[in-house]
Amino acid sequence: MASACFLSLTPAGLYCAAGDFSIDPLRPVARALITHAHSDHARAGHGAVLATRETLSIMAIRLGAGFAGGQQPLAYGETLRLGSIDVSLHPAGHLLGSAQIRMADKSQVVVASGDYKREPDPTCAPFEPLACDVFITEATFGLPVFRHSRTGDEIGKLLASQRLFPDRAHLVGAYSLGKAQRVIALLRAAGYERPIYLHGAMERLTAYYAAEGIELGDLRSVALSDRAKLAGEIVICPPGALQDLWSRKFPDPVAAFASGWMRVRARARQRGIELPLVISDHADWAGLTRTIMETGCEKVLVTHGEAEALVHWARGAGIAAEPLNLLGYGDEDSETPAPVGENAPGESA
Repeated sequence: MASACFLSLTPAGLYCAAGDFSIDPLRPVARALITHAHSDHARAGHGAVLATRETLSIMAIRLGAGFAGGQQPLAYGETLRLGSIDVSLHPAGHLLGSAQIRMADKSQVVVASGDYKREPDPTCAPFEPLACDVFITEATFGLPVFRHSRTGDEIGKLLASQRLFPDRAHLVGAYSLGKAQRVIALLRAAGYERPIYLHGAMERLTAYYAAEGIELGDLRSVALSDRAKLAGEIVICPPGALQDLWSRKFPDPVAAFASGWMRVRARARQRGIELPLVISDHADWAGLTRTIMETGCEKVLVTHGEAEALVHWARGAGIAAEPLNLLGYGDEDSETPAPVGENAPGESA
């Protein structure tokens, strides 16, 4: 690792001594650069945090206004010199405010991509391929079996089920940050104009997205509604709520779950999901391999997920590659932030 670039592994995660900063650190540090606001990447207690304005705002919503000693917003494409390193943030396409971190000195360019996806998303800026010498990539879905469906087709499945079962409420499990807002925006893009009902865990973050100018249409609180009268309606809730007592007050609910893991039918069956929706906020195998090639990198470092398969592919493509054994970063099922609203069960990134 040390010979590959100017980053090193520490107990807190990736650290750049030349700029004296850590990337998405797992423990409190003096200066943290945060790629996005999911809780396995964005933690409280750092001396100073540098991130996009949106990420800082979402961290404040989730962690409280005093989540760090200091905050410094950096716009996409703006360059900041930290020590001998030029740092800039660029869209990652994962969720609102998510960023890749580009780092450069006189000898090389290193890009830490954070979590990312390549499919268009109406709720955030699209992924921007960056030329670099060393590319650090996730591998959440880093196996050839993972080929995500077109989101339009998956939303079509949801709307077809709603038409087929007008006497049943459709409860869509979706993580409260990023996925929930994306599903709502995709429904609107598909022409769905009826009210969409929100579990209390979704309300503050969804209100923030709307305040940022993202068109989400008529949204209503489940807490202010009579659940028994929501037959034929679409309700967005944390995945954990699908098996909770909360869900049993709806008329004959259809349990749906929007996740890349729904490609694995056994997972859907284990969760009791009647309507699996393969909608992911992470790149699939084709997206991962395409992105690595587009960077033109000489070396790829692979973080959490199926690192070995992607490393094997990269080496076969003539690219030096090795896994980064970073602990503490999870997949879409990893996160359980503090409940917001009506006794929210755990929800994830």
